[in-house]
Amino acid sequence: MKKILIACFLTLISVTAFAQRFAYVDSDYILKHIPEYASSQKQLAALSEQFQRDVDGRFQEIDRLYKAYQADQVLMTADMKKRRENEIVEKEKAAKDFQRSKFGPDGELSKRSGLLVKPIQDRVSKAVQAVAESENLDMIFDKNSEVMMLYANPRYNKSDAVITRLGLKPGTFAR
Repeated sequence: MKKILIACFLTLISVTAFAQRFAYVDSDYILKHIPEYASSQKQLAALSEQFQRDVDGRFQEIDRLYKAYQADQVLMTADMKKRRENEIVEKEKAAKDFQRSKFGPDGELSKRSGLLVKPIQDRVSKAVQAVAESENLDMIFDKNSEVMMLYANPRYNKSDAVITRLGLKPGTFAR
C-alpha cells in the first residue's frame, strides 16, 4: 500500500512538473483601456467617411453622365455615342481605381491604420510577452480571435522537428 501511495505521489509530481501553463487575454478589453487606440479609431473612422464621400461623389457623377447619355442617345450619331460611352467607361474605371487606392489592401486607409494602430499593437504584444515571462507561462491565447497564439515559449516550437520529419533541413529560412 505504501508503494502505491509513493507511486501515485511521484506520478502527480511528475505530471505537474511537466504541465504547460496556459493563459488568455481579451485584446478588445485591453485596447479599450488605451486612450491612443480610441483616438486612432476616431481618426480612422473620420478618414474613412471622407474617402467614402469622395468615392460616392465620383460614382454619382458617373450615374449622372450615364442618365444624360441615355436621354441624349436618340439624337446622337454613332461616333458621338462611342465617345460618350468611352468617357463613361473611363470615368468608371478611374472611380474604381480611386476607390481601391483609398480602401484597398494597400490603400491609404490601410496604410494610415498601420501607422496609427501598429505601434499600439506592438506595445500590447511586448506587454503580453513580459507577463508571460514574468509569470512563467508557456502560451497565451487571445480570447477574441480564432485560436491566435500571442506568446509561446520557444522551447515548445516543434517546427524544426516537423521539417526534419519531412526530410528537409531546418534552419535554412529566417523566422
